[in-house]
Amino acid sequence: MTAYIALLRAVNVGGTGKLPMTELIAMCEKAGFEKVKTYIASGNVVFTSGKSETAVKAALEKAMEDYADKPVGVMVRTAAEMAAVRDANPFAEAPGNRVVAIFLDDAPAKDALDQASNVDGEEMELGEREIFVRYTDHGMGQSKLKIPAAKAGTARNMNTVAKLAEMAAKL
Repeated sequence: MTAYIALLRAVNVGGTGKLPMTELIAMCEKAGFEKVKTYIASGNVVFTSGKSETAVKAALEKAMEDYADKPVGVMVRTAAEMAAVRDANPFAEAPGNRVVAIFLDDAPAKDALDQASNVDGEEMELGEREIFVRYTDHGMGQSKLKIPAAKAGTARNMNTVAKLAEMAAKL
């Protein structure tokens, strides 16, 4: 069995996409996942499964579409991959709530950051299948940063990444 972390896109953020975490747990269990646990009400779930990452992603996306009547993006990482994202943080000296990893399905293009606009002090670095962003002291909420390559991704701050890596490692 592999420990996985699934990150749902646009769930319980800004009052949209309401999904009770009890429903998410039930969906995961119905899909055959085990040891299912959620972390904060923003679409983070850890579990074990004997299925491949591709099969896990497909099962969750189907369950979410059935629930929401529209496609919901799901990013999936193994426990080892999430720990690697935590450890690869190029802005480790910054507070964890000022740095995000934007999770993508595939590796970002080498020139992905060249397309960013409205950069106002933010720093960015490419990861394996992530884009790391360090926000200024004004935080993410006031940033106007746009990264076209990140549009289909979902962001988690490094405090959340570390907690999810820890939770998955215990499964």
